[in-house]
Amino acid sequence: MIITEILRRNARRYGDEIALIEREPANDTRREITWREFDDQADAVAGALIDRGIRKGDRVVLLMTNCIEWLPAYFGILRSGAMAVPLNFRFLGKTIARCTRIAEARAMIFGEEFIERLAEVKADLDAVVEDYIFVGPASRRPEYAASYAALLQEHRGSAPEVPLDLVDSAALYFTSGTTGKPKAVHITHRSLEFSCYVENRHHNQTHEDNFLCIPPLYHTGAKMHWFGNFIVGARTVILKGVKPRWILEAVSEEHVTVVWLLVPWAHDILIGIENGEIQLDDYDLKQWRLMHIGAQPVPPSLIRQWKRVFPHHDYDTNYGLTEATGPGCVHLGIENRHKVGAIGVPGFDWECKIVDDERQAVAPGDTGELAVRGPALMKEYYKNPEATADVLVDGWLMTGDICRMDEDGFIWLVDRKKDVIITGGENIFPVEVEEFLMSHEKIQDVGVIGVPDERLGEIVAAVVKPKPHMDITEDEVVAFCRGLARFKRPRRIFFGDVPRNPTGKIEKPVLRERYKDAQPRVISRMAALHELKN
Repeated sequence: MIITEILRRNARRYGDEIALIEREPANDTRREITWREFDDQADAVAGALIDRGIRKGDRVVLLMTNCIEWLPAYFGILRSGAMAVPLNFRFLGKTIARCTRIAEARAMIFGEEFIERLAEVKADLDAVVEDYIFVGPASRRPEYAASYAALLQEHRGSAPEVPLDLVDSAALYFTSGTTGKPKAVHITHRSLEFSCYVENRHHNQTHEDNFLCIPPLYHTGAKMHWFGNFIVGARTVILKGVKPRWILEAVSEEHVTVVWLLVPWAHDILIGIENGEIQLDDYDLKQWRLMHIGAQPVPPSLIRQWKRVFPHHDYDTNYGLTEATGPGCVHLGIENRHKVGAIGVPGFDWECKIVDDERQAVAPGDTGELAVRGPALMKEYYKNPEATADVLVDGWLMTGDICRMDEDGFIWLVDRKKDVIITGGENIFPVEVEEFLMSHEKIQDVGVIGVPDERLGEIVAAVVKPKPHMDITEDEVVAFCRGLARFKRPRRIFFGDVPRNPTGKIEKPVLRERYKDAQPRVISRMAALHELKN
């Protein structure tokens, strides 16, 4: 069933029940809408777009931070027959313009946070965009944009009937750009529908569940995890803000049962509990049944600590890609806690294999590139046949991730193919070093990269972020790394923030640019003796 029809069904079955709740703790505000209001607003958006000349197959950019208008606008775009083009809210003006031109978007729905960025590139955008719709206060609305609120009122009660099929194009999602310029991933209505079933099958949501949505909705991860609740008409809380206290307050006050966290947020919650800033007795958390994590490698030490603090929680790791319409092609499974550290097994109705450079299957235990196949694979990289041919091979998606499969069939992520560090002829996988360093009691975050070296080509560098109110010296890090094989030990240690994108992935290109000209580290005499002896 096409997801716009699932929304219609939810409105029929659960019309007066709450569908979406928006909490913005910084402003002490809370808003909510029912399933009927959600459906009616999607109809009104569709009617407004059709009235403004949008036709089936056209593209409409959605440029907003998370808010209660986001999902009705998205479903309205789909219901009009157009393709939704959600854009990363961190994109600079020039990237917004580039992506909009690639999509050849005829309309744009945008929030007030983007007024200045759009002003920088509007002359360029006007070559393709014919209509702008503004979501925000009337006092901030640019003259060139129509009012979203006014259009909802004007088209209230409209119920457009644009014929849609599962094979029809539904959306363009741009990749995160952590390994290069963002590419437009072209997905169909079938992919969106299938993602609903995958998420619900993996996490067993019922109509009584309540999902806390924190990550950005423009990304397939957040939306497709929400789909597990959506397909059974269960409510969802959209939280604007990631402070640990705000997360726990939302869980407690809204009776949230399912939370998807990114690694930094889970760390922050545990650190807050550890240093006494958070008192768990202040919150009602007994109904919270599942915490799951995805979008990046998950340190096993983090999950072991989480289970000590929250022993009653089920846990799952989710692996996915935009090209596979988000999470689910591989997942650990809540029943497989004994395999924490693995990304898991093939998800519901997915197939996986690990192949060598000739794309032949490797033996269990050997490393190779993960390839996945299933109903939610992208159709293509939009208007990029060369890039499409590189990753879609005989119906398989080449993920670019280096993995291995153990004797029990569980897949372990080794690293991104493009992030492998080659030093003195040895391949070093940054994720392994990052996970090792993350087990240090004083380290909150770490990013490992290769930096140029005249003799070895590259050497391993670690960017370390200590936990709040804790001091850690370079000598301590060097001594701790004696637990690694010599060739894997970082030869340069830097202290600083580890930049991550909104879905939690480390921005390795940013780190490589930041530290490319850094001088070799100077270590203490004692640390130098340790290295010589070991």
